[in-house]
Amino acid sequence: MTKTNSHKPKTSTQNKKVKDSGARLIFGDPILCAQFLRGYTDIELLKDVQPEDIEDVTDRFISVWQEERDSDTVKKIHLKNQQDIDTLYLITLIEHQTKVDYDMSFRILRYIVLILTDYAAEAEKKQAGCTALKGFRYPPVLPIVFYDGDRNWTAAKNFQERTALSDLLGEYIPNFQYLVVPLSRYSNQELIEKEDELSLIMLIDKLRSSAEFHELAEIPDDYLEKISRDSPESLLKLIAKIIAAFLHRLNIPKEEIGDFTDQIERRDFTMLFEHFEAYDVQAERAKARAKGEAEGQARGKARGKADSILLLLSDLGAVPEALRERIMDETDMECLDQWIRGAARASSVEEFTEKYLPDLKKA
Repeated sequence: MTKTNSHKPKTSTQNKKVKDSGARLIFGDPILCAQFLRGYTDIELLKDVQPEDIEDVTDRFISVWQEERDSDTVKKIHLKNQQDIDTLYLITLIEHQTKVDYDMSFRILRYIVLILTDYAAEAEKKQAGCTALKGFRYPPVLPIVFYDGDRNWTAAKNFQERTALSDLLGEYIPNFQYLVVPLSRYSNQELIEKEDELSLIMLIDKLRSSAEFHELAEIPDDYLEKISRDSPESLLKLIAKIIAAFLHRLNIPKEEIGDFTDQIERRDFTMLFEHFEAYDVQAERAKARAKGEAEGQARGKARGKADSILLLLSDLGAVPEALRERIMDETDMECLDQWIRGAARASSVEEFTEKYLPDLKKA
């Protein structure tokens, strides 16, 4: 039986959805996946699962969905000390949407059929006709939905609840339930108490705006020191990549994301969150646009007033270029209003200049 010794995730299936890439990387890595199964599922059978017990078989199934479900993963978990069967299949589906997917149970049913069909085909290759024998057993398939949305998960977890007349025909309808692990269930303190790399990723994933970073400034130093000290270099690089994906969706500037993730890769967890600026690049761009529009409107009003002054003065005679430029450069609205009144009352360009801009007359 083949086992995976490396914790580097497979990359042959390309994930083009930025919002899903962070969570996909979590379940694509055996170390993080093992931490998730041990610490977040509350299933006794998985309490001792190790990274080497996990085999990624995602590429055998995800291709049928094309781009639709690129964030899902399928694993073979090699069980220990189980007499009946030594394999469990794990389906992990990642949901970020604020709107709950009510058809989740049917999507999982399709996965289950694909997985068991593939399992039967492989078994038949090894021993023709074995699936027709009385003693043949299919492996269990455990479907898990990791949900980091803000709302409660309200979709039916059992396929029977999505099927009409299930109250009358329930025993003839597929009956299974998937496990939902909502990130919102865990407080920051509960995550910190887990003291592993996945808990740090979860803490970042919980953030909904860069302004919330100040909440992480209270993380105990010994928690960060333990992760910095004990994590292999390759896992730190992966953590940095996952966190970068999560920060990207918060509209954090690329330069600041780079500084933050570089700090993780260098094992420099000191003051990791204290100096992180609450900065939303989209919001800042919107402010800049609004400021630019306001400044443009002000310049337009000033230009209009300046044109009115020059028009009034031109009726009195030739306007010197120096005077023209000085009037066009003025942006103070009160000053321009005063000049308009003065130009309307002046009997000559020289009189206006002497009264309002005597420095030009001297020049």
